[in-house]
Amino acid sequence: MALENPIATAFWVNAPGRGELREERLPPLAAGAVRIRTLFSGISRGTEGLVFRGEIPESEFERMRAPFQAGRFPAPVKYGYCNVGRVEAGPDDLIGSPVFCLFPHQTVFQVPLDWVHPLPAGLAPERAVLAANTETAINALWDAAARVGDRIAVVGGGVLGSLCAWLAGQIPGAEVELIDLDPRRAAIAVALGVAYRHPDQASAEADLVIHASGSPAGLARALELAGFEARVIELSWFGTRTVPLALGQGFHQRRLRLISSQVGSVADAQRARWDHRRRMALALALLKDPVLDCLISAESPFAELPEVQARLAQDPQGALMHRIRYPLAQTAR
Repeated sequence: MALENPIATAFWVNAPGRGELREERLPPLAAGAVRIRTLFSGISRGTEGLVFRGEIPESEFERMRAPFQAGRFPAPVKYGYCNVGRVEAGPDDLIGSPVFCLFPHQTVFQVPLDWVHPLPAGLAPERAVLAANTETAINALWDAAARVGDRIAVVGGGVLGSLCAWLAGQIPGAEVELIDLDPRRAAIAVALGVAYRHPDQASAEADLVIHASGSPAGLARALELAGFEARVIELSWFGTRTVPLALGQGFHQRRLRLISSQVGSVADAQRARWDHRRRMALALALLKDPVLDCLISAESPFAELPEVQARLAQDPQGALMHRIRYPLAQTAR
């Protein structure tokens, strides 16, 4: 029987560049809410790195809040949104069910029922930590209006860029290149069914370019690869950094379109018929493909999370999704 008021342990950024685990006792479960015991969470490396380093600009403090964030930027703050757990209290038909929720790194938590997404049959909970990134990639492809036969360049082979390349690679006739400085991304590209290119070897005259490298140099290269009247979709978020762009070269003559894509709003082309819940259901269904396990590069126990966050924030090269394993998952194994 689940405890009525269990003690939860959560990861907090208590100062820029420093994190810790804190305990808190949960309140009584409210009507219409569920209690979830976490199995796995994922570190969204780009955004969480900015949060950990204290690089969220003050102008974005409210817009960048995660759905169940506690505290305020820059710190102390409890932040995260890739949580997979098992329902231990709530409606009878959900008890014991694995679910995804946009919740920070915490051992047990309570949320309104509407925020809980049951995993579809056939989706391993270990892989479901990719759900938030997959939802973002879906929105990006909608914003990009990718078409049959397009030549598509994806600059940045992190989790988000790789997911965009994987989705784009399933469009009939599309020629997709995953472009990254790290040659280790070649194996990822092969697994996902697309081509790998070093930035110096990428094909020019792309019909569509998706930028997800998080690097100003990557965005500059994305503009260089775009053909006449091509669309360049910007997925990177740079925090407090200023991004210089050479817009005095071929940008205007080639009539390029630089388009921002962000998951907080459903892409306008789909907004009349799709809401966030339907979009997340699609993301979870797509994650049943086991090929996507190649995007989870490492796993660590929850007790090591402060050290893992510090290491990834300072030396992210090569890391994809870093999965955190909780005591309940360890017991299940």
